[in-house]
Amino acid sequence: MKTKIASFLTAAVVSIMTLATSSFADAESNFYEKDHVRGFVSVGGDYRGMRAEFQNYVNNTAFFQGGFVDPADSTGAITEPSSEPKYGTFGDWYIGMHISVGAQYKQFLTWFDFNFMPTQISQKPDDEIDGHPLFDVKWFTYGADWMFGWKLLGENSFINVIPAVGFGMNLIDFHLSSEYTIEGADGTQAQLRDRYYSTLATTFNAELEVRLEFDPIAVGLYGGYRFVRYNELNMEGIEVSHTGKYDTDSIGDTWFIGLRVTWTFLSEWQRKQAVKL
Repeated sequence: MKTKIASFLTAAVVSIMTLATSSFADAESNFYEKDHVRGFVSVGGDYRGMRAEFQNYVNNTAFFQGGFVDPADSTGAITEPSSEPKYGTFGDWYIGMHISVGAQYKQFLTWFDFNFMPTQISQKPDDEIDGHPLFDVKWFTYGADWMFGWKLLGENSFINVIPAVGFGMNLIDFHLSSEYTIEGADGTQAQLRDRYYSTLATTFNAELEVRLEFDPIAVGLYGGYRFVRYNELNMEGIEVSHTGKYDTDSIGDTWFIGLRVTWTFLSEWQRKQAVKL
């Protein structure tokens, strides 16, 4: 799966570079005029619906229940907890927040979208289990996508439709419930700590925005799909396989719909014209 994703992203990058080269040519042809480039920033928020596989991955990982080792037991045997703490599981959606920085040249747009979410928390039901402290279970994600879009209805249309695609990276972080002891395939043991554990993902993002332009401000409604595949989760040097089919190439796909506000700055050419007036 990872090889297929890498090949797909490589092909996408090559295609984009080829298109950019043929579209913008060189400055001597006067097709590309750098003083017409406009920078922009935007902020937005969206509702992110999680695929069932993603929700299962989050809950199976966040509420992983290992065992404990009795210090008096010289064999180092891991015993199961005497009871299972009753945490509330996580739902199938979350709020995504976005800050974007980019540039526009005529109808073409490119930007970096920095995304994050408020931490989701499942509070601990008790203070401890079998003499070990219980923690609040938490998880959140954050990342960045390099996006490429095109204004279908012209550069200065009041109403515009903007399809966009991009690729990037994403991190997911988990704070687990207790100081469980885990064991690797080679028999190595490690004790979990009161900290976050992270794993990285590759992403491919596709969206469609309907935008109203009130130059320099624009308001857009957008929706789309984000394709995410997480690597193995490493805890204290042990690659955990406790989640069965979710332990490798774990699915983190979401569909989304949201609202963003964009501020587009004047180009150098526009500023010169304003001075002349």
